Amino acid sequence: MDLLTFFTATCFLLAMPGPTNTLLATSGAGVGVSRSLHLLAAELCGYLAAIALLRLALGPVVSGIPLAAVALRVAVTVYILGLAVMLWRVNARELRDGAVVTFRQVLLTTLLNPKALVFAFLLLPLQAGLFDLLPWLGVIALLIVTAGALWVTLGATLGNGARRRGRPELITRTGAVMLVAVTGLIWLQSFLSA
Repeated sequence: MDLLTFFTATCFLLAMPGPTNTLLATSGAGVGVSRSLHLLAAELCGYLAAIALLRLALGPVVSGIPLAAVALRVAVTVYILGLAVMLWRVNARELRDGAVVTFRQVLLTTLLNPKALVFAFLLLPLQAGLFDLLPWLGVIALLIVTAGALWVTLGATLGNGARRRGRPELITRTGAVMLVAVTGLIWLQSFLSA
């Protein structure tokens, strides 16, 4: 894959709503851009660690044992649905008091994000060694931080509108609904590709 195709595909992938983007937007909506920027480091670390783990260890296991892929999908689903419940239960006072979305939640969600599979096995050259992947990973890192910042900013913009309307709970409840929808799409895609 040439660099332009890789760049374009990566931009589109990171622009798609997903569990990590939902958390970033929810944080931006809840506590603003400046108080959410540290979450970009969690997203970046999560994606890079997931890509490395997938390429080095988990890829051969999942491809060799189909039940492992199902177990991994179930674990991701349970975690994301747990986050959705947590976001749904947040009240307006908690939104005013501080960050609803934590560094740890973004890190773990990104580690489990299905987009990492696409990076690890579809977008990055499969036969490339670690040093050969460094320029590709550099591009991914730059785009992850850029897209994450845009999701935080979008969330902050939408959050300001929800607060002006006197409905701050819409911020986290919308995030919760999006997480459930993303989980449904993951399972739907799994059934359609089976």
